[in-house]
Amino acid sequence: MSRAFTHEEVVIRCGRRSRLPLIVAVHSRVLGPAVGGCRLRRYDTWQDGLTDALRLSEAMTYKAAVAGLDFGGGKSVIVLDRETELTGDLREAVLQDLGELVGSFQGSYRTGPDVGTGPEDMTVLRRFSPYAYCAPEKDGGTGDSGGPTAAGVLAALHAGARHVFGDVSCAGRTVVISGFGSVGSGIAAGLAAEGAHIVVSDVERSRKNAALACGYGWVEPDQALYAPADILVPAAVGGVLDEATVPRLTAPLVVGPANNQLTEESVADTLAEHGIVWVPDYVASAGGIVYALSRESENRSHEAAQKRVEGIGDTVSHVLGLARTTGVTPLRAAREIAERRLASAASQVRATR
Repeated sequence: MSRAFTHEEVVIRCGRRSRLPLIVAVHSRVLGPAVGGCRLRRYDTWQDGLTDALRLSEAMTYKAAVAGLDFGGGKSVIVLDRETELTGDLREAVLQDLGELVGSFQGSYRTGPDVGTGPEDMTVLRRFSPYAYCAPEKDGGTGDSGGPTAAGVLAALHAGARHVFGDVSCAGRTVVISGFGSVGSGIAAGLAAEGAHIVVSDVERSRKNAALACGYGWVEPDQALYAPADILVPAAVGGVLDEATVPRLTAPLVVGPANNQLTEESVADTLAEHGIVWVPDYVASAGGIVYALSRESENRSHEAAQKRVEGIGDTVSHVLGLARTTGVTPLRAAREIAERRLASAASQVRATR
């Protein structure tokens, strides 16, 4: 990483059962216990997994801060190499290894599902720590976070539409959604219900028939970013917006749940130069964590938690309004909001010492 190391704590361990590399990166606990999902995926080297954990945990700090949560940012990564077969036994072993590691933090780092893991995996982790969120309801959790994440993106999208088009309604607008998984399909259903024209794409070819059955249009994955659209929703992998792709975008508004959509922070400036309003991904995608923490950590009702998720729209309006009035990018505006909150909390901590 080119920037200075700013993380509070990083633990790298070889699982005693699985012999796989495990990484927990805690970026900040200034606002409260660090929280961030568990990612299980293949990497070329364990160092690539470490880079992912460092980057994602920092993003979690800003996600929590902008969302008004009293939590810091962390991330856990299970590194699987390109050759190892992830059998059922190995999966169970490495989840137990991670459970022990998460438990060793005694609540100062808390986790949930991420790429490669799901609610059932959280049940395994809960054998070792109560701080594994989004386990199935039968096991005491709130289940799949896809629904709340989609609801948060819809709130963000409506706020963005009001900022760009002057109207929160997406009726009659063409929305291209790149990624038709649980979150992408939830966003599509919500927008279709209000009369938007939905076009979707996914690398999983099996999802094409499901999309067509819903009455949506389809575009091939390599053309999804450039298809004619009023709104582009990146809902799959990150790293899709760079200096080469941005000039080819047709949508004046980009808002979606995919993590780390920009390959470099400077791409935010390029988007602005091309007249494209980009809602920072960590702001738009906060619905899942807002809902889970509201329910499982703060014991709020479903209705209260859902209302808090819908408040992401107000956060986006604040971010875009600040960007417009101060002449900075939405990314810079969101970071300024988060950094003010983090600095205030840090000063209070220093004052009590």
